[in-house]
Amino acid sequence: MRTPLLDRITAIDDLRRLPEADLQRLADELRAETISAVSKTGGHLGAGLGVVELTVALHYVFATPHDRLIWDVGHQAYPHKILTGRRDRITSLRQKGGLSGFTKRAESEFDPFGAGHSSTSISAGLGMAVGSAMNGTKRNVIAVIGDGSMSAGMAYEAMNNAGASDSRLIVILNDNDMSISQPVGAMSTYLSRLITSAPYHSIRDLVREVASRFPAEIERTARRARDVARDLIGANSVFSQLGFTHIGPIDGHDMSHLLPVLKNLRDTPQNGPVLVHVVTEKGHGHPFAGPSAEKYHAVPKFDVVTGTQQKSTGNIPSYTAVFADSLITAAANDDKIVAITAAMPSGTGLDKVKAQFPNRVFDVGIAEQHAVTFAAGLACEGLKPFCALYSTFLQRGYDQLVHDVAVQNLPVRFAIDRAGVVGADGATHAGVYDIAFLSCLPNMVVMCPSDEAELTHMVATAAAYDSGPIALRYPRGNGVGVTLPEQGEILPIGKGRVIQTGDDIAILSIGTRLAACLEAAEKMAAGGINITVADARFAKPLDGDLLAALATSHKHILIVEEGSPGGFAAHTINYLANHGYLDHGCRVRSLTLPDVFIDHDSQDGQLASAGLDAAGILASLQSLTDVSSSADLVSPLPVKTGTSKPQ
Repeated sequence: MRTPLLDRITAIDDLRRLPEADLQRLADELRAETISAVSKTGGHLGAGLGVVELTVALHYVFATPHDRLIWDVGHQAYPHKILTGRRDRITSLRQKGGLSGFTKRAESEFDPFGAGHSSTSISAGLGMAVGSAMNGTKRNVIAVIGDGSMSAGMAYEAMNNAGASDSRLIVILNDNDMSISQPVGAMSTYLSRLITSAPYHSIRDLVREVASRFPAEIERTARRARDVARDLIGANSVFSQLGFTHIGPIDGHDMSHLLPVLKNLRDTPQNGPVLVHVVTEKGHGHPFAGPSAEKYHAVPKFDVVTGTQQKSTGNIPSYTAVFADSLITAAANDDKIVAITAAMPSGTGLDKVKAQFPNRVFDVGIAEQHAVTFAAGLACEGLKPFCALYSTFLQRGYDQLVHDVAVQNLPVRFAIDRAGVVGADGATHAGVYDIAFLSCLPNMVVMCPSDEAELTHMVATAAAYDSGPIALRYPRGNGVGVTLPEQGEILPIGKGRVIQTGDDIAILSIGTRLAACLEAAEKMAAGGINITVADARFAKPLDGDLLAALATSHKHILIVEEGSPGGFAAHTINYLANHGYLDHGCRVRSLTLPDVFIDHDSQDGQLASAGLDAAGILASLQSLTDVSSSADLVSPLPVKTGTSKPQ
């Protein structure tokens, strides 16, 4: 599609020089540009397509970046990035060295607040509004938050605080899960203009004004207007009860609805915060055939003409799929097993479980804190809850994990998806801290499968374990291609395994870096050095017998962990030191992720940069043992996939 209007937007002031009559055409071009970009990069598509008109209207009306525009989560910010000087780099989205898939303060002055997790925008916006006032700076602060994000308690905490203040804060509630009939939509839009054009202080004032503008004989219309008015700013709205002036709903795809309301809010002095209810369609104008329950929230690369999505090659299942299938098997054998997710049924695989057991899977919305304590309550009643969350989303429920689960030693099972580096989603979604923040807790058991077969065993182990909280963490993406067992085995708690034995060096691996460790060991063996490779399986409790055996029979130990410093390696070295195993010449080194926030790249690229691919592990082994370099010993290793390893 040609984009003559969009081509003229090289700075945000170019947008504001356009006549209003051109804005819908600009929005159409911006939607096409967004689709084109995501077709090349993959990424979050539906949310951005739903807010194209809103994005254009907000930047047209408000003086960004002086006025602060905060996008909750950032999934919907691709059109925003195109309009704010990043169009020439938009096809670098989520690529190494390219644009972030989320808003990012370091990337642009038009991104006043970075976010990869939801429901933070109102809190941040209130802070900016109060801070600006304290600095004597007059500006508008606009927070755009989706209806899904409003399921998180943090959003209501922020609104409760904001509602008690007189701060100049505008919250745009982007509601993409509702439709408005034409009559109600038109009436609502009219009343929204009316409310924002003057400081109405009561429903009585508004109703009086409405009545004066309708002929007396149209009693039914006037009565309906009065009812809608009460809904808009009366006690019927939870937002009004929290202290917000509640405006809307208005059509978020109609410039004639958006612009007058936004202009009124810009130009009319505010007495306290305002919430504008904007109705949009997630995925509006998407290029795919047929409906989608999630409206193309995230998509791989696709053909922009046909909408055909690129599929991954091979038939190796993802860890998420293996978890779901294993949980289905366990649930079929135990009717006490239930599962909880926080608005991520497909992302965690629980949609498959729900299809089999519709009354035993609970989606609590974007409410990880509630999810954890809800699971604790289920455990109190003798059920066996599996709380399935992404690693970085579990961070949001950490207080509940400590106070409500671990302190009470309740048998909640935590299925932690997206553990380790996550590729294009970058630092905000990198699940690299869970080993550290779980392993420091008394009563906690932490399992880390090395492949998809081990994950099957660990689901069965978690289902059988009833002595306290237990976690199993597994990465994003596909397994390594091992044969899956028909039935998971119950593993002995806190016991690792030795995969192969050698004479001088031991590698102690935790998690899915085991395949890379075996490749590095194979390369060392080609140079005449035989390596012991052990799979710890459990980050907690530590296998004291295995550690003793490795430390007393090897001169060198390399601990390999796809996690932050302060995790499994730190606990292992502490154990070895306190038990005297380091007093007699055993050299121990740890290879973990670096102590930095890891920017977006492919997962393989992130692991290579951290030295956690096979070549990096080989280099660490050579450094540890002072092996002299040779051509066939230091050549980079191709990482194999689909190779069966010992179980």
